[in-house]
Amino acid sequence: MERSLVIFKPDAVQRAIVGELLARFERRGLRIVGLKIVSVDRAMAQRHYEVHKGKFFFEDLVKTISASPVVACVLEGPNAIAVIRAMVGATRPHEATPGTIRGDYALVGLRNLVHASDALETARTEIPLWFKDEELVTYRRDVERWLTDEGPPS
Repeated sequence: MERSLVIFKPDAVQRAIVGELLARFERRGLRIVGLKIVSVDRAMAQRHYEVHKGKFFFEDLVKTISASPVVACVLEGPNAIAVIRAMVGATRPHEATPGTIRGDYALVGLRNLVHASDALETARTEIPLWFKDEELVTYRRDVERWLTDEGPPS
């Protein structure tokens, strides 16, 4: 099982589509193990986007994610990072394939609705930045036997 950080950015919150987008991940079979709404201050935004510090778009990233509350969540499932990245689509909305979140809902630049961890190591550093250990839960759903290789009960 992998875990990934997913952030529904201010544009998703302001457009009131967070529930609709989160439901797509749940319908795919991913499990929500952490969920909260957060007002992101400048310091947090800078820590989150630290990997982009010094790049021409860094300041715009910081301003955008701190412009309005976000909904942060941790999703879990087999190959979660690759599955989520495929569902989210290309970073630039005009390059995102129809059927992806960005391909179906986003139009331009930084208004791309969702952040998702891009690798296992990234998830391992991002999740603790946004969630304390006690804010994450571990549980099983009976339906998972029907979504994974575990198979039906004997």
